[in-house]
Amino acid sequence: MKILKDILYKVAIESVTGSTDIDIHKIEFDSRKIEEKDIFVAIRGSLSNGHDFIEKAIQLGAVAIICDELPGNLEKGITYIKVLDTNSALAFMAANYFGNPSEKLKLVGVTGTNGKTTIASLLFQLFEKAGFKVGLLSTVKIMVDATEYKATHTTPDSITINHYLNEMIEAGVTHCFMEVSSHGIHQKRTEALHFVGGIFTNLSHDHLDYHPTFAEYRDVKKSFFDSLPKTAFALSNSDDKNGAVMLQNTVARKFTYALKSYADFKAQILESQLSGLLLKVNDNEVWVKLIGTFNAYNVLAIYGTAVELGMDSLEALRLLSDLESVSGRFQYIVSEGNITAIVDYAHTPDALDNVLKTINDIRTKNEQLITVVGCGGNRDKTKRPIMAKIATDLSDKAILTSDNPRNEDPEVILDEMEKGVEAHNYKKTVRITDRKQAIKTACQLAQPNDIILIAGKGHETYQEINGVRHHFDDMETVKEILDQLGK
Repeated sequence: MKILKDILYKVAIESVTGSTDIDIHKIEFDSRKIEEKDIFVAIRGSLSNGHDFIEKAIQLGAVAIICDELPGNLEKGITYIKVLDTNSALAFMAANYFGNPSEKLKLVGVTGTNGKTTIASLLFQLFEKAGFKVGLLSTVKIMVDATEYKATHTTPDSITINHYLNEMIEAGVTHCFMEVSSHGIHQKRTEALHFVGGIFTNLSHDHLDYHPTFAEYRDVKKSFFDSLPKTAFALSNSDDKNGAVMLQNTVARKFTYALKSYADFKAQILESQLSGLLLKVNDNEVWVKLIGTFNAYNVLAIYGTAVELGMDSLEALRLLSDLESVSGRFQYIVSEGNITAIVDYAHTPDALDNVLKTINDIRTKNEQLITVVGCGGNRDKTKRPIMAKIATDLSDKAILTSDNPRNEDPEVILDEMEKGVEAHNYKKTVRITDRKQAIKTACQLAQPNDIILIAGKGHETYQEINGVRHHFDDMETVKEILDQLGK
């Protein structure tokens, strides 16, 4: 049991009705999970308003209500706390409830449009190889030392974050690497966390279904760096035009990384192959098993972070050379018939452009590049024609298909994608709504030495159609089809 007044430390309170000197079982923002002696935090969401469920929460046993608008009828014996912002209140209350675990380890946040999962996951790998007990909060999975948990969001809610950080403390974890999404920042999920460092990867077209403008999307990312303390470091990609913006107002120690411009951590690509990259990093050569220019940036971010966290620079390079690629991030197989199939999470125009340019830089041009790509439903519609244009411009053949249509009609999504296909690319473009059939068609078209790129879903092992998730794994599917075809 915890005392309510202790959980409210640092919360911006406007008024209190009732006692704060009461025992609390746990904090909840989902009224369906309320039990005896719980606190219910009324969150205003995009689909529902927690204030509409205050009465239900009390009926289920809530003894304290956190809200930004008091209900008309106040129940006797219930404590009502009116706050400025319930999202912010939830963040501080969750941190206090679990004993502020982020202050007891070295927490590094990674934000940007692309590269968050790769950087956070490879930092986890690198520090684990260096002998540390490490934690990871990522899109792909949550790791508490060697124990793996399923991830449901890029940045989980404040209660979940602090729950896992507390588990990490109990497991002896010293470092944690965390993906920080624009949704998570905007919804104050990271507000009460203590970060020792922040990394900015890049900024491109994404999440404009959530953020009304690109400027707001950028400024939300920037606010993460604005909130870093003086003791922290802020590491930014100076080759990205928004890299300097991220560092403008931060009081953290500022560092940069780049391939093209002057930076604290700089690299030059000496060789680029399907098997990896030979890089010159701050005057030292290193071979890494990662592929493409975008991964050279990721390597620099990882290297810079390791150095800023106190690791010897040569030791960091040695460990970098041993890192394995992340699931669904430029993951590839070569079939018996010498067809290369690549699965990548590229679901933004910039990411797809990077992956296709990387493949085109590496290949001999004596083979076909066949791209299978779709766009998710109930997400940013403006990127659909752009994605199709990139796929058709940079591939020898492009198959437009479903991604996760969710609650949208997949045919409408494909109609919107097709608007981006230019007239001279019509002949090399095919439209196949069923994703498995699209992958099968790509495999049937492929000849020895050809390359198939399956973009958009990466590590995901499901396809969401009409709100229902069905098992679907791009890598599993392409392997199975190539085996069946004897290619």
